[in-house]
Amino acid sequence: MNEQAILSRLKREVCVAQGCTEPIAVSYAVSLACEDLKEQLNSLEDYLSTNMLKNAMGVGIPGTGETGLEIAVALGAVIQQSSKGLEILCDLDADTLQAAHEMMAQGKIHIHHAETNETLYIEVQARSLNHHSTVRIAREHTHLIYHACDGQVFYEEMLDKQKKVESIDQDVMTVQDILDFSRHVAIEKISFLEEGALMNKAVSDEGLKGSYGLHVGRKIKASESQNLLAQNLASHLVAVTAAASDARMDGCPMPIMTTAGSGNQGITCSLPVYELAKLLDKSREEMLRALAISQLMTIHIKHYMGRLSPLCGAGIAGTTGACCGITYLLGGTDKQIGYAINNMLSDVSGMLCDGAKSTCALKIATNVHAAVQCANLALSDISPNETQGIVFDDAEKTISHLGVLVKVGLANADDCILDIMLQKC
Repeated sequence: MNEQAILSRLKREVCVAQGCTEPIAVSYAVSLACEDLKEQLNSLEDYLSTNMLKNAMGVGIPGTGETGLEIAVALGAVIQQSSKGLEILCDLDADTLQAAHEMMAQGKIHIHHAETNETLYIEVQARSLNHHSTVRIAREHTHLIYHACDGQVFYEEMLDKQKKVESIDQDVMTVQDILDFSRHVAIEKISFLEEGALMNKAVSDEGLKGSYGLHVGRKIKASESQNLLAQNLASHLVAVTAAASDARMDGCPMPIMTTAGSGNQGITCSLPVYELAKLLDKSREEMLRALAISQLMTIHIKHYMGRLSPLCGAGIAGTTGACCGITYLLGGTDKQIGYAINNMLSDVSGMLCDGAKSTCALKIATNVHAAVQCANLALSDISPNETQGIVFDDAEKTISHLGVLVKVGLANADDCILDIMLQKC
């Protein structure tokens, strides 16, 4: 895969969002549908895939102090600014929130479980007295596949039913492509990665000083001074990264730089690498190249896992990317970065995703610590070989077979997880 193709993919997959991407994607789709009506809304029918429901039920919605899908749907209907994409809830004001609450009280919103094989699927049916609009999104959070109003089709895309990988980009990178690109690309071409890391660091700083979620990052940081956890680089990286997830999952209104469709993935693949580079006084060039490795490895692994998955994308893909970036910063060779991948995927690949919520910070904390541990082992030339578990000697094969595990071995896991979650509703 050539440099320009990799750079284009990196720029497309690293983008800004406000709030958890699943409910915000629903807000975006609802907004697009409601814009067609040009008159008072009578009803909204929202059909969501298993993974969309699972990932949107318990997460905080920015600027509201509330969780869940209904408020996200109502806000999309009131705001009607789909041009903002995943930043649609930026600058949310009290009047807008009140209007959303009034819409919820009127019983206009109905949320359904869609019968679909797509893991990421949103369908919105918006009706007014004289108009009926339909919007469908699939496979990526703002990837429109159908848009029509009153029988007039504005846009329609037929999905390839045989395609096993949800990523729209079929040009599959390899681990070696990523390493060659990251080691040699001109740094001005990847300077935007620093902007994303700084954006995520600002959310981490907010999480460390604010009262968000389970306070995972704050408590780990506090434990350093209480000698419950040794004050070292590893615990610092864990605290900083978990704090950003604490804030984001609890509805902090600050924007986040996402990776492969997820803010938590963006947090986990950027903050440990960025923060370690600063602590070790690495050059800006070394920091940017490490961030490129981390971001691209995360994107590459998510290509096989799927956009949404029964396995934790941040905990597995994001922290494996971070482990590779950490290994690079500590002088690791290409071979040792391959060891880092195998160490991580033999360690954390069983972590389930049971939706986006405050406990995501716990999973991230666990796996950032694992990333430091696995990088340390890799630098000592320690790695499992292919006689052990799902690991292959070639890290590329390990990654691709992780995809097989997700698609085949865990084919029914999401339905089971959602069933358990719905028992509490």
